[in-house]
Amino acid sequence: MSIKIGVSLLSGRQATLDIELPSTVRDLRRRAECKLGAGLCALVTSSGSLLAELSTIDEVGLRSGDVLTAAVRQPQIASTLTAFALLRSDGSVVTWGDAKQGGDSSSVQEQLQDVLEIQAADYAFAARRADGRVVTWGSDHDGGDSSDVQEQLVAVEQIQAAERAFAARLADGSVVTWGDKYAGGDSGAVQSQLRQVLEIQSSRLAFAAIREDGSVVTWGHPDYAGDSGPVRERLQGVRQIQASWGAFAALLDSGIVVTWGDRDYGGDSRAVRSQLENVRQIQADRHAFAAVLEDGRVVAWGDQGCGGRVHEGIQRELRDVEQVQSSDFAFAALRRDGSVVTWGDQEYGGDSRAVQEQLQQVKQIQASDGAVAAVLSNGGVVTWGDPTDGGESSHVQAQLRDVRHVQASSGAFAALLGDGSVVCWGAADRGGDCSAVREQLRSQGFKLWRF
Repeated sequence: MSIKIGVSLLSGRQATLDIELPSTVRDLRRRAECKLGAGLCALVTSSGSLLAELSTIDEVGLRSGDVLTAAVRQPQIASTLTAFALLRSDGSVVTWGDAKQGGDSSSVQEQLQDVLEIQAADYAFAARRADGRVVTWGSDHDGGDSSDVQEQLVAVEQIQAAERAFAARLADGSVVTWGDKYAGGDSGAVQSQLRQVLEIQSSRLAFAAIREDGSVVTWGHPDYAGDSGPVRERLQGVRQIQASWGAFAALLDSGIVVTWGDRDYGGDSRAVRSQLENVRQIQADRHAFAAVLEDGRVVAWGDQGCGGRVHEGIQRELRDVEQVQSSDFAFAALRRDGSVVTWGDQEYGGDSRAVQEQLQQVKQIQASDGAVAAVLSNGGVVTWGDPTDGGESSHVQAQLRDVRHVQASSGAFAALLGDGSVVCWGAADRGGDCSAVREQLRSQGFKLWRF
């Protein structure tokens, strides 16, 4: 027995498929991909419900004549400290850079199909597939080997990476961890509390999970905010958590902020507590935090040399801020008019005066350890900061056209262009040289540029 199901793209293109019963949603999606000639990451009903990949057509209640909307999978780039992974629109993955830290995925390449997202720790990658399974590679001890928990990694909906470990949130709200046990890879002490988890965030060596009731569970190295005991009673109604290397900042439903962890990393916000009201967004570099208020102003705290203190002249410019991005020791704020304001360590991108006139109509900011790259609305890219970390891009500027997205490793950038090509620059040993996969990408319709 078969039924007819329509699958439509947002562009208006539509395909009608004859689906044999019993079939799964994944079977339907793959058939639609072939018919529409596009990589699809999800199917959504007319009522807005996301269909579970492993459910059967009958289980999700589809009937002949129903029309679904398909979400097209977009290419994405992720990075460890010294390697990149490109998730292509067909759900396959290409990697380059340091082989031991994720640049070589040959041992798991056959498993890297139907990938929805890639998360990167410092030395390993974890890919979440459409079937809810997880594929890992890179440094075994630092999360690249997940064999001990593979049987538990079923119906995974989110993966979060710390420096040397990963945490996966499952569909039932439970959490599975792996990697360095001293860096958050072992959650045994709080496993019974890890229920009804909505989101996971990480510092350098610890994790924090937000539960459905707005409470927070933490684990990992206590020196890196793995112990939230001193503020646990205040952690109610939490809607967002951001992390520096050694501290967490939680944004509550009330618009106030609660911090904990090492004060040298921004764990103590008492000096600005009265200003931390009506907060919309929090961003962090390694040693400091910056909060964007509802009125577009910014409040910073933490290590003063790393952006935890904003000089008066810069503070006056920090208005109508839409979002904030950070390098290791500096911040860059994107304003509503598309201009950018920077502060923090000058050698790490905190001083953008040399390119300030070019920083107009910016739509995205990304940062490596010591440099910043801004994508303009015309598809161009402006960079500044440490030249060795990608702050110098003059040698690839001719290729940086129609840029859709930029991703950073610790010392390099990779730009994804509108035609699917990739431009790399920065430290060659940290992913700035992608020539090793040039032919591989060409065979799939991608081009790579590196000069």
